[in-house]
Amino acid sequence: MGPLVPDIIGNDLNFIVALVIGILFGMILEQAGFSTSKKLVGLFYGYDFTVLRVFFTAGVTAMVGVIALAHFGLLDMNLIYINPTFLTSAIVGGLIMGLGFVIGGFCPGTSVCAAAIGKIDAIVFVIGAYLGVLIFAETYPLWEELYFAQNLGNPQLFSMLGISQSLFAFLFVLIALFAFFFVSIIENKANGIKEPAIRFTPYYISIAVVGFALAISAFFFPNKKESLLKESNNQSILQSYELDYISVDELSCRLMSDDKRIQIFDFRSSEEYEKQPLPKSTLFTIENLFEKEPSKLLHLRHKKNILIGSDELEAKRIGYIAKELGFKNIRVLKGGFAEFQKSILDFAPASALASNDVSEKDIYRFRFRASQRLPLLIKESKPSGAVKKTQKRIVGGC
Repeated sequence: MGPLVPDIIGNDLNFIVALVIGILFGMILEQAGFSTSKKLVGLFYGYDFTVLRVFFTAGVTAMVGVIALAHFGLLDMNLIYINPTFLTSAIVGGLIMGLGFVIGGFCPGTSVCAAAIGKIDAIVFVIGAYLGVLIFAETYPLWEELYFAQNLGNPQLFSMLGISQSLFAFLFVLIALFAFFFVSIIENKANGIKEPAIRFTPYYISIAVVGFALAISAFFFPNKKESLLKESNNQSILQSYELDYISVDELSCRLMSDDKRIQIFDFRSSEEYEKQPLPKSTLFTIENLFEKEPSKLLHLRHKKNILIGSDELEAKRIGYIAKELGFKNIRVLKGGFAEFQKSILDFAPASALASNDVSEKDIYRFRFRASQRLPLLIKESKPSGAVKKTQKRIVGGC
């Protein structure tokens, strides 16, 4: 429900919705036969691979769904909690889990499902699971070193393999399809079925077409953040890209007139910002543009969003990313803060203006006045500082 919480479904209602979804999920598990231990352990004996098919299908669906939602900006990946990987304890825990699965015939989730419909073996399994948790908690000091051994952090497989997210998703779907084919051969042999594992019937053709379509779809949802950051470093793209600019003189005028229609997003470093923060400004980072909650500020209606970078190049990069992400009413400070500093804050009045051009004289007089007033406004103002994020990572997992 990532895209729906908390914008559409509030945090309190979220728990009720989660309860309803949990009940429905349990009903589907029971209807699929996952409350039967014989069906579950068939994975280990080779006569029924329903568990493998279900888990692979769930993984593929979730993977493609998350990639698509993140691509369209409906899911903020920064708010998704990724369980840290402690390699040693993961291997030991996996072996214990697998052994318990074979002996008891259930995993933690399916045991609760089966216990809910009154199966005695599942009830015993659940009681045993709680006793195991209690024993582990009481003897935790003995296992603590093992528990935290070989901390790999929050690795992502595609990053570790050095390939793109889209390519990994494509390969993962193909592996799932191959696994379905391979386990069908094993099932047929174990159950004495003489027919070919895969037959060219409408059923099998449909599965193959849907699976291949899912695999291909991964390339239609590339990691938007990575692609935009890469493109924003391409000089030829930036030079030909159309952006709306605001001059240092217009910005100065709006600041001195206390224009309520503007909001300024300052992308300089925090050190530079704290040294000279502009009035009405919020300290922003490129990361904030991709984050769901901070970027809401850029969607405020009837506001002109002024983006400020340290220099001309950074200003263009920021403007390009913001516009490609679909933000409206974006105007980039021409020349960046470096030009604002040079032309306004550090304006050096000459004893006499050499040019007789009227417009140049007006600019001269305006910048002289702005150089006197703006430093005082900067000193007196209380900028909002860095953007405040109230949403936290969602901690969870199976």
